[in-house]
Order: sequence, then structure tokens, then C-alpha cells
Amino acid sequence: MEGPILSQPSVSIIVAVYKSEQFLPKLLHSFEVQTHKNLQIILVDDGSPDDSGRICDDYAARDPRAIVIHKPNGGTCSARNAGLGVATGDYLMIVDGDDWLESDCVEYLVDLAEGTGSDMSYSLNLFTTRDREQIVEDVWETWSAERATAAIIYPFMRLGPWNKLYKRSVVVDNNISFSVPWFGEGLYFATEVAQHSNHVGVGRRKVYNYRLNNMGSGLTNYNVQNGKNALGNIKFIKENLTLDTPMVRHACDWHIWRNYEFLLTQIIGADEMDSEDELVKECVTYVRKNWLSVFKNSEVGRSEKVKIACCGMAPMLYAKLVIGRNRKGLEADKGKFMDVEE
Repeated sequence: MEGPILSQPSVSIIVAVYKSEQFLPKLLHSFEVQTHKNLQIILVDDGSPDDSGRICDDYAARDPRAIVIHKPNGGTCSARNAGLGVATGDYLMIVDGDDWLESDCVEYLVDLAEGTGSDMSYSLNLFTTRDREQIVEDVWETWSAERATAAIIYPFMRLGPWNKLYKRSVVVDNNISFSVPWFGEGLYFATEVAQHSNHVGVGRRKVYNYRLNNMGSGLTNYNVQNGKNALGNIKFIKENLTLDTPMVRHACDWHIWRNYEFLLTQIIGADEMDSEDELVKECVTYVRKNWLSVFKNSEVGRSEKVKIACCGMAPMLYAKLVIGRNRKGLEADKGKFMDVEE
């Protein structure tokens, strides 16, 4: 079996691990059953205070493809960069410690990249703990770096560096890392790689499982600083574009506008309206002032256009409705898909 395995392109999978003991067994099992076998599995224990480090060590003891890095807590960026520093694969994948992969995930993304001759590949769709239906028909396309970058920024798929495959030479040659110390650092990484890629292979099949019911996730809890950081992140991306084109700039403008709405939601959800009174005013003013230009220039669908208009005309009400919807969704998610599916 060694010959066929080594003839496959090698893929380094980097997992930043922190307080993930509840979810790691499912993730690690999904690595074991991958149809693409030539893997380097890099588990970075970011000073996790729970049993995550031991679980990683136990896994590495039975899977020679796995290595474990134990380091003091430094945050997700620091952990992922530690993984990048030891990665040796032809390709890179980033996986969150509370998610898991379909058995053909790596094979699909490698085939998509190589079949389209692309430096990067991703699927527009993924499974979540709310959406368990596979798409009916898969379609592959080859997108320009410009189109792919704009799609990531809008986003036409969920934010994050996961559900994507990156050619490691592109990352290394362009000194790309998780160097933005803000919430939303994955957006920066993905857009940087996309901008430096020859082109990007885009598919539709769901091969990544994204968990919405982790009550400790940064996307689950309301945090004003996360909102501020996300806004700083997209502003930094716009100010430092490699592909500074109207298409990409319009995508950035949409994302900045959306982040003001996101920040407003974080403030209300965290019950910090009194302490952040001036920031609330800034968010409301920006959303109301800029919604029409974002509506006209953004390349988004009709439903998103409706949301832009509703939010632009009543930002406070819209934010409260979003919070209510999110809380109902999280309540419905509790306990779903915690078992390892064979």
C-alpha cells in the first residue's frame, strides 16, 4: 500500500486545539477514514486546560501520520502559525478543532485543485449541524483569482480558512501566515492565498462539517471586542489588496458595511449598549448612510439585497431580530450530531 499512498499529493492538515475535548474524537476519527491517505496531521495544543492535549497524544501514538505540538496559549493565529512552521505537504488544509470531515473531503479538494490546474480549491457548500442534506448535482468551475477573492470576501461561502485547500508553495513563497491578530483572521489568510493563486477550483459538493452548536465558539457567544476586531480585519484587507480592482473593492465595501451591522449585533447581544453608547451611534449612522451604495454596487443575490435594505432602514430592529433568530437556532442545535458517525 505504501506505493499508491506516496504517489498521492501530500496534504498537511493543521488543527488549532483549545478546549476541544468534547469534539476531538469525532474529528480525529474523520481523519482516520479519509480516502486520501497521504496526510500529515498537525495537532497544535494551544495550552488547552482540558484533556485535549492528552487526546491528541493518544491519537498520535496510533497514527504515525500525526504530530502534536504542545505550546503555551497564544491564540488561534499563533497555533496555526506553529502548524505552518512544520508543515511539509504539497497542499495545506486548516480544520477547526470542533468540526469534522466527510471521508472524501481531502480527496475531493485535491481532485478539484488538480483537475482545474488551480493553486487553491474550495467548495461553495458545507454541512452544518442544521443542514445535513447533500447537494444533488456537483459542478466544477475554474475561477480567476479576482473572482475567487471577491467571493470569499462577500462571502458566497462561510467565512474561515477551512473547507479549502491551499498549495503550500503559494503560502511559503508569499510569506502568508495568520499574521492579523483579530477575530476573522481566517478571512485574511484565505483572501491572501486567493489573490496570489493562478486561479481557484470551485466545487459544490459538501465535504466539510461545520459545527454551530459549540457554546464556547467565538461565533456563538456575543463579544464586542470580536466585533471591533472583525471590522479592523476587513478594513486592513481593503487597505492592503494585491488585486485592487472594482470587483474586489465592492466586495470589501459590502463586508465593511456588514461588519458595522455585526458589531451592532455584538453590542446588543452582549448587553453593552450603555457602555458602548458612542459606538452604537457610529454603527447606526454608518449602516444608514451607506446602505444604498452597498445595495447598488454589491454582487449579491436578491435575498441579500432585501436584507441590506431592511437593515439599512432599521438597523437596531434588524440586529435584535438577528439575535432572536440566532438564539432559537442554538437552542435547537443543542445535542445534535455529537456522536461519531461511521
